[in-house]
Amino acid sequence: MTLDHTVETETLHTLLAEYPVTRAIHDGTAASPLIKFDFAPIRNANKGFKPFVRETAFDAGELAIATFLQAKDWGKPLVMLPATVAARIHHGSIAYNVERGELAPGDLDGKTVGVRAYTQTTGMWVRGVLQNQFGVDLTSIDWLTFEDAHVAEYTNPPYVRISDGEKGLADMLLDGELDAAILGKDMPDDPRIRRLIPDPEAAGRAWLDQNPGAMSLNHVVVVSEDLSRRRPDVVRALFEVFRDSKEQAGLKGMDTRPFGFDAIRPSLELAIDYCFQQGLIRRRMDVEELFDDTTRAL
Repeated sequence: MTLDHTVETETLHTLLAEYPVTRAIHDGTAASPLIKFDFAPIRNANKGFKPFVRETAFDAGELAIATFLQAKDWGKPLVMLPATVAARIHHGSIAYNVERGELAPGDLDGKTVGVRAYTQTTGMWVRGVLQNQFGVDLTSIDWLTFEDAHVAEYTNPPYVRISDGEKGLADMLLDGELDAAILGKDMPDDPRIRRLIPDPEAAGRAWLDQNPGAMSLNHVVVVSEDLSRRRPDVVRALFEVFRDSKEQAGLKGMDTRPFGFDAIRPSLELAIDYCFQQGLIRRRMDVEELFDDTTRAL
């Protein structure tokens, strides 16, 4: 294809890991003449979230939804595109050590539960499920974490503490120092580890039925307000590149990665509710606030 050299190409310093839905962006088969990608050399995108929200270190890229909602709550100059790059049902993400006895969601009162960070998006979704689907009082739990928030202004609630040790979540769970842990994709293949929520697949289907149109989003696409203001044409092209890459991935089954404002709205409404319930944001914001005029129309 011959580029139209009258079109001004924008180089975007971009935070984006490689997933099936983003692979075509990385290999260049999903592209736009308006955009040249300068990918940050960060293999795991979460390592770039802190500079993204604290320094606006990137023009565009992926950001965890809980981190983005906190960033908007504290007035960071970022705006969302209605595009999802990572999402999954999290009912199987929390586990316990069966050697220490049976444990169910209703038994968590007074227990110690570990999670990488209280503000971690996987943890947010798991806690939302525990509270809203299983009636767990989250404030009755001793939450042990290992990292601070990506957004510097945020302070953890009083029932959250940060570990000063070097042990990981799985080791602490196996050694009996935690009653349960939110492990997500890092679930060990160990017969002592059992999912806390019985039959998580069935529970996940029930959750979807209870929240029609919603999906537990992990990472969404975000751009700087400056880019959206200066180059709305580039932002629109960026959305099309992400949508093209998703289509090239040829995903089968239920669409877990909603694209477009109307499609993503139910998921965002639920994420806002959960974040507010858990003290991650200070008020229930409107979905429209997460976008600007350019991105809301996508």
